[in-house]
Amino acid sequence: MRVVLDPNVLVSAALSPEGAPAELIRRWLAGDFELVVTPALLDELERVLAYPKIAKRVTAEDAAALVELLEAEAQAVPDPTDQSSIDLEDPGDEYLVALAIANGAALISGDRHLTALSDQLPIYRPADFLRRLEQGSSGS
Repeated sequence: MRVVLDPNVLVSAALSPEGAPAELIRRWLAGDFELVVTPALLDELERVLAYPKIAKRVTAEDAAALVELLEAEAQAVPDPTDQSSIDLEDPGDEYLVALAIANGAALISGDRHLTALSDQLPIYRPADFLRRLEQGSSGS
């Protein structure tokens, strides 16, 4: 299964090693799903990790290590050139939806306006996607 993690999920993983977002990183590294990234996604992640309120809690070294891990281990694809036909509340998230659609991937996000689209696309909150992974592995 291919997955796109919203940068907000990646930032949450960096902030708290105990939460569902961090568990998603561990599950990805264990091979439970394929993570898809693009230059725009990595740029947004780097930008958000450098915000002062985030940088107080995530060292520059840890932020760089996360980005480097994603660059080295995730499936890098080009930024989508087509826009989705889905009307979004936040146009800044257009690339995430287009990326998920173009790559047949599920989108994992904590943003309510994105998860509200779950009737149109496979979009999950981090904890909901973890439950889905657990159900899939218990059925094996």
